[in-house]
Amino acid sequence: MRKSNNRQAQQNQQMFVVSNLSTRSLREQRFGWALVFPSVFVILALILYPVIYNIYLSFFEFKLTGGNIFVGLKNYIGVLTDSEFLVALRFTLMYVVFSTAGTTLLGLGVALVMNKKFFLRGLVRSLILLPYVAPVISVVFSWQFIFDPVNGIFMDIFHEKLGLFAERFSLIGSPQTAIWVAILFGIWKNFPFTYLMILSRLQAIDETLYEAAEVDGANGWQKFKSITLPELYFVISALVLLRVIWNFNKFEEVYLLTSNVKVLSVYTYLKAFTGTMNLGQGATLAVLQFVILVGFILFYVKKVLKW
Repeated sequence: MRKSNNRQAQQNQQMFVVSNLSTRSLREQRFGWALVFPSVFVILALILYPVIYNIYLSFFEFKLTGGNIFVGLKNYIGVLTDSEFLVALRFTLMYVVFSTAGTTLLGLGVALVMNKKFFLRGLVRSLILLPYVAPVISVVFSWQFIFDPVNGIFMDIFHEKLGLFAERFSLIGSPQTAIWVAILFGIWKNFPFTYLMILSRLQAIDETLYEAAEVDGANGWQKFKSITLPELYFVISALVLLRVIWNFNKFEEVYLLTSNVKVLSVYTYLKAFTGTMNLGQGATLAVLQFVILVGFILFYVKKVLKW
């Protein structure tokens, strides 16, 4: 009888402890939500509301004087059948693909070099970050001067000195050539971020892996292929995803360097806020960009990052 009472008392005590832990856990969870709620509310208010309103606006002919007219899918049909939209989409894909590939490959190459020990390595590492931290407006003006057809350094070298061009011309004056200047500028401006992220991961790789590979007779390429790349896979994959998102929405660098390159972000701005200011089609372009980008992210995360 006494044993039965002791067992019952132990069970009651255990239930009391479990109940207290459950209550404490519930309180902590509620307290955590209370702390997070203001930030979540602000983020939803600043992001979710504009997205929903923009989708709503894409179905209307927007008038600044009020009295918006519902037009259904007219804006979408008008945008998708517009030849300028197809040109903007082509320029955007070119910019995203080549600038992303360029920043990734250049950042990887520079990170591999900077991971080696040499004299004044710290100073060189710091100088590499200058393009990324420099104000966009100042470096854009510098690049515009470089490619100026009259006084620019580029034409002075390739036309006057080397004679590779028969006459002077502006590389940023034509959309067909300006897109490549914009891509080069994007690579030069943004590769330091990729370099820095890859370098930080390179320094975290266990050196014993390379030592074991050397014992097995592996050469430099084999060590890079079998050790370095697998260790960098997730970092590079994440950087590519981030760079695609940023480049797809890139506006200030392209627009300031040359307004001739109408990528989707620039085309949306020109359609919505210049000339006749067709805000309905501008909202439609923003929705299409959002859908394209979300589709790519879902595909990339599933197939590449394997989340």
